[in-house]
Amino acid sequence: MQSNNVVEMTINQLKEHGIKLTETEKLKVEVTDFGLGQQFTVGLQLFTYINTDRYCAKELVLFPSQTCPEHKHPNQNGQPGKQETFRCRSGRVHLFVEGEEKKESDIEPPNKDTVNYTAKREIILRPGEQYTIDPNTLHWFQAGKNGAIISEFSSTSDDASDIFTDVRVKR
Repeated sequence: MQSNNVVEMTINQLKEHGIKLTETEKLKVEVTDFGLGQQFTVGLQLFTYINTDRYCAKELVLFPSQTCPEHKHPNQNGQPGKQETFRCRSGRVHLFVEGEEKKESDIEPPNKDTVNYTAKREIILRPGEQYTIDPNTLHWFQAGKNGAIISEFSSTSDDASDIFTDVRVKR
């Protein structure tokens, strides 16, 4: 599917859940398959409201069972890495962070790739629920069967500094 169609699907999903973008904002919707060529399995759609040297706000859109690969936001130049709060707006989000596995999850990494998905502590977010991810913490997330929208509030976002467990990932 062409990226223009994916952008249109993203805009429609946001609109269906009461998140309206201006015409100018619609042109700034980002689509990534993380260089893996599996957009609807490993991918992410997002819109960034603002990203300054102090804070950032985004909407993350995931299609059904779509996964954002495992990564962390490392410390840089003696400063803490990105801290982010995910607030689920619609659907269900299965967020996995470093830490002890509390219970066995029925969610599997895409393509059963257990080598590149090592964070095992599952946090399930439903609409209205949120979770804050500390800097330099490995994490990955996957939408439930109906997709999901996540509002992200964070310190500065610098995609180039993110460290992905899967060395094939390109952002």
